[in-house]
Amino acid sequence: MLSVAVLLLSGSSPCGRGADRPASDTTHGFSYQHDEVRDKPWSVHIVKVDRASPEVELHTMLGQGDRFGMATLSQQIRVLPPEIGRPVAAVNGDYYYRQYPYVGTPKGLQILRGELVSGPSDWTCFWIDASGQPHMTNVLSRFAVTWPTGEKTEIGLNDERASDAVVLFTAAIGKSTRTRGGREYVLERSGTNTWLPLRAGQTYVARVREAREGGDSPLDKDTAVLSLGKQASARLPAVASGSALRISTATWPDLKGVTTAIGGGPPLVRGGQVIDRSYARVRHPRTAIGWNKGSLFLVEVDGRQIRLSVGMTDRELANYMIKLGCEEAMSLDGGGSATCWVYGQVMNSPSEGHERPMANGLVLVRKEKK
Repeated sequence: MLSVAVLLLSGSSPCGRGADRPASDTTHGFSYQHDEVRDKPWSVHIVKVDRASPEVELHTMLGQGDRFGMATLSQQIRVLPPEIGRPVAAVNGDYYYRQYPYVGTPKGLQILRGELVSGPSDWTCFWIDASGQPHMTNVLSRFAVTWPTGEKTEIGLNDERASDAVVLFTAAIGKSTRTRGGREYVLERSGTNTWLPLRAGQTYVARVREAREGGDSPLDKDTAVLSLGKQASARLPAVASGSALRISTATWPDLKGVTTAIGGGPPLVRGGQVIDRSYARVRHPRTAIGWNKGSLFLVEVDGRQIRLSVGMTDRELANYMIKLGCEEAMSLDGGGSATCWVYGQVMNSPSEGHERPMANGLVLVRKEKK
């Protein structure tokens, strides 16, 4: 039996089962519901967004505000810049790396309020195009540097650098590249050319301020560092200070103009049908995003709590998203990271008994009226 509760507005309270929860707000572009399926049992938290509403926008967040790191969803929300609007709802985001020195680095694509901070991997991505249409696709990186000789080399972005790889680092990674060995070029604006923050689908002309050996070059908001591993630096041409390099952030499909994107997966629903694939059969806490022509859904399923909610398999989650009316849907990170926040408080019961630090999240904000 499915029980649907639209809950009443109350003051703030601790996260978890038994916490007083705020009401659905249907007059400002979104609503919240808590669904319970008692015979499983399942406890599901749903934020439904009116896609036609001009009052709300969906953004990504990072663990440390404008750079990578680990923080709970509530902490990420507290450091959002006030000019983007009032945060009203949020869920956890992409999977992430836990290995030193890049703890809290997203595994997939992320665009943060227009800034390209993490490149795509082979994970599924959610992104909203320049016209406001949501998409669920794999995104292929075409990131590259063109050297003064005309030679072109594929590059990564803000990721661990292998010995034979070339990676572009920006201040989103932190105060330095945290690399060891190899050669690094500190890049700055070239004349009046477009420069940072980095955006998708652009070509930048950068001036080499300094060539460094040994790694771990410093970073700030006005510089980027092109880092070559030991093997890569041995086979690629050396570049003198003052030289110009061309940096491309092209992707397929083209993400030019995209201001919100995040990685995740697996894909769950396409064209209103469960995607035919091999799904994990184990029930866990889950988080997902889905949509149809009129609405977008942020969904969190509690799990690993036998009396409250056992969690869902991927296929059960796909079927649930279809029942909500989703024509497209994909999973986000789950497990101990699965969190749903509405109007200042955590609505769900996290499986570890408290909020767990995570790398990023999705936040719905209500924009200030002009």
